[in-house]
Amino acid sequence: MTALLDMDRLLDDLEAGLRQKLEERGVTAPALIGIRTGGVWLADVMSKRLDLKEPWGELDISFYRDDFSRIGLNPKVKPSSLPFSTEDRDIILIDDVIMSGRTIRAAMNEIFDYGRPASIILATLVDLGARELPVQPDVTGRVLALQSHQRVKLRGPDPLHIELQETGK
Repeated sequence: MTALLDMDRLLDDLEAGLRQKLEERGVTAPALIGIRTGGVWLADVMSKRLDLKEPWGELDISFYRDDFSRIGLNPKVKPSSLPFSTEDRDIILIDDVIMSGRTIRAAMNEIFDYGRPASIILATLVDLGARELPVQPDVTGRVLALQSHQRVKLRGPDPLHIELQETGK
């Protein structure tokens, strides 16, 4: 498993996939948005790797979660920060791990509250493929099939690394 979780290789693959997707779509000035917390760390890294001139944005989707009424407010909620307009912009939305698709749905709902983007490219470092909603990343660093008692967690921000966690079997 450790060879599959080499951070430098994951970041290289994510960057290459994003460059290819941007070229395919003819996008020259994307706005980058990271989903807090791991996606924000990745937005920082990818912004530098892609040599984006504009500051990147951060989303805290706590209020947009579909389980908000069950789990309540996370005590670490911070306001989202988008230092640009999303209206008619090509957006790169980035997160660390996609599993059910619910986090991404919440993030897109919030983005649309700021304005209607021209397009959204979804990039995730790891895809666990356990969808509950029909949301698929355009670019992924790695697709992993985990056992039901395993989880992955991005740690960081410096250095970024992936942990494979074992939960109760």
